[in-house]
Amino acid sequence: MTAITINLKNIVKLNDDQFYQLCQDNPEVKFERNGNGELIVMPPTGGETGKRNAKLTARFVVWNEQTQLGEVFDSSTCFKLPNGSSRSPDVSWIKLTRWNALTPEQREKFPPIAPDFVLELMSPSDSLSDTITKMQEYMDAGVKLGWLMERMTRRVEIYRQGQPKEVLESPTSLSGEEVLPGFVLDLQIVWG
Repeated sequence: MTAITINLKNIVKLNDDQFYQLCQDNPEVKFERNGNGELIVMPPTGGETGKRNAKLTARFVVWNEQTQLGEVFDSSTCFKLPNGSSRSPDVSWIKLTRWNALTPEQREKFPPIAPDFVLELMSPSDSLSDTITKMQEYMDAGVKLGWLMERMTRRVEIYRQGQPKEVLESPTSLSGEEVLPGFVLDLQIVWG
């Protein structure tokens, strides 16, 4: 299965509340919206990608529990970005002061905030060009650090605010740099 993009702009333009309600009314379907307002129906991941994604999320949760610096979110969390898109990174993290600045209502629905960090783990069904576009959307929204991981090729693209992306072939670990202080990810959980 691949993601399906549906252009509804000549029929209806979903506002934020309508998009949220669409997601609530169809919990078995994972929706995103791109910056053009197009609806994206995301396929479920397979077992290998899901297993690795769970391990990745766990590593971030353990680090965050130790540091208490922010909040970690899994792939089911959808963020409303400044360009109007609504995206769900596989793993994301927001600095605690930024998260606490949101109202309880904003935190409950699709938070109107760009995470400080995002990670996208490619599934075999994902389009590389679409995922690169998504990563650029994150960076344009103010994300400080992003990792795009291609498990099958063992390639990682690192996105940093205000810098060209860096491409690594078969790295063994990644550093959270100043965005995620002290965090080091052993990539054997992704490659193995």
